[in-house]
Amino acid sequence: MGKKIESYYTSDFSSEFTTENYSVALWKGTGVFSVDTINYAYCGYHILFLSPYQKLRLLSESDEKVSILFFHGDYYCIEYHKEEVACNGLLFNNIYLNPAIELTKENYAYILELFDHIKQEESEKHPFSESIIKTYIQLILAICSKQKSSIEGGLMSTEKIPNKNASEFQKLLETYYKTEKELTFYSSRLNITNNTLSKVVKKEFAKTPTQLINERVILESKKLLHLTYRSVKEIASELGFDDEFYFSRYFKKSVGYSPKNYREKVGISVVAKMSM
Repeated sequence: MGKKIESYYTSDFSSEFTTENYSVALWKGTGVFSVDTINYAYCGYHILFLSPYQKLRLLSESDEKVSILFFHGDYYCIEYHKEEVACNGLLFNNIYLNPAIELTKENYAYILELFDHIKQEESEKHPFSESIIKTYIQLILAICSKQKSSIEGGLMSTEKIPNKNASEFQKLLETYYKTEKELTFYSSRLNITNNTLSKVVKKEFAKTPTQLINERVILESKKLLHLTYRSVKEIASELGFDDEFYFSRYFKKSVGYSPKNYREKVGISVVAKMSM
């Protein structure tokens, strides 16, 4: 598997897109985008970070181009730099927030310029290109991390989750997602009906409780497949599946590939070697 980096530009992104690499999409305008079939409205300047085999669809109301940067996880290993640029849980892994980051016009223009620099370095391929490109990627991640931290900091200080049941559901899910995957468990713990829980969660997170449960399990599955050498059977057991084959079907339904094929395509990160 090549550990290359490349840029991709298109003015028509109405079809679904997925890749085995990490990707960064940059665009402006007004419309709707979806990640893993969940729709989000947008207006203004945005950047979106996707992990391997997340599904993106963008429907723009204008003719603005979308700029996309792909890089293999080991080309610029986000786990090595998670403290430095706060990627872990901030840019890639928060299932409860709109995944896109709204940028200022100035940051949008600057990151677009960095995309162009990366494309130029990739085409020239001189001895220092790889180091320069990694520096550009780090800068993009750091800028967006700062931007999103600022946005989330403001929300946390002024707009905590207003609905107590939605907030408690989030806490319960983070505690029990490995062992409890049925909606009834969570509604019973909160002493409300399934219908009531579904309504409040959908209103707060724009996703149903079942969608969030599934996303949380799949997110952890991907991390374990990519960042460890554990067998599929061991991963299935850790995530509360008694049957390895049922886990494989569960994973394939969401991702489009079996856990085995996903690992073959994405690879096992260099980080996994550190824990051997």
